[in-house]
Amino acid sequence: MLNVGQLNNGVVLDHIQAGKAMEIYHHLGLGKMDNVVAIIKNVTSKKMGKKDIIKIETSLDNLDLDILGFIDDKITVNIVKDGEIVEKKILTLPKKLTNVLQCKNPRCITSIEQELDHVFTLTDETKRIYRCLYCEEKQG
Repeated sequence: MLNVGQLNNGVVLDHIQAGKAMEIYHHLGLGKMDNVVAIIKNVTSKKMGKKDIIKIETSLDNLDLDILGFIDDKITVNIVKDGEIVEKKILTLPKKLTNVLQCKNPRCITSIEQELDHVFTLTDETKRIYRCLYCEEKQG
């Protein structure tokens, strides 16, 4: 059995759908951070069958929980201090996303004005549908 060292201070992302860890690594910009990151893939889980886990030596302030909630709102975010989990955060679908999705409508103002933020609002929580703030184009 593989043994990954204990995290003394940082964040553990648990209950990640198997195979999604690298997508989360990319979207959170973890490759650009100067922090220790451990990615554990395909861990056996009673609840999920298989899951991924990411351990990051960083504070929660350095992570965008909206992106995590958008990718998978079932992820558990554990805050670790002095080797103990001191807090668990449950994610929800974010009501608004900025610069996570890009509008695919060629007539949208974001296609012409390159410096504009791509802003999407959640319009249907059950179907996970977001719409562009500017042109109402559906994503999701």
